[in-house]
Amino acid sequence: QVQLVESGGGLVQPGGSLRLSCAASGFSFSTYAMYWYRQAPGKERELVAAIRESDLSTMYADSVKGRFTISRDNAKNTVYLQMISLKPEDTAVYYCNARRYDNNYWGQGTQVTVSS
Repeated sequence: QVQLVESGGGLVQPGGSLRLSCAASGFSFSTYAMYWYRQAPGKERELVAAIRESDLSTMYADSVKGRFTISRDNAKNTVYLQMISLKPEDTAVYYCNARRYDNNYWGQGTQVTVSS
C-alpha cells in the first residue's frame, strides 16, 4: 500500500538546522510532484516547498526562502527538506505530500520544535 514516512524532526535551538526525510513506497515515486507542508497549533496547514517530478524545479513559501531547500532522490524514493537558520515560528508538524493527477497522498507528519 501507499506509504509516506517522515523522519528527522525534533527539538532544535533558534538558528539551528534539521533535515527532514520522507520515504515513499507503494507508488511510482519518480512520476509524482512532492511537497512539504506544515501546520502550527491553531493555524491552517501551509505549503512550505515543492519539487516537480519532471525538471526538478522547486518553489518555496516566502517565509522560508533562502533557509529551506527541498530535494529528492528518485533512486531512494525519498524527498528531503533541509532547514537552516530555524526560527521559533518554524515550529509545526511537517507533512510530506505526493500528488499526481487525482492521486494525493499524505504522511503522518513529524514534529519540529524551535525553542531555546
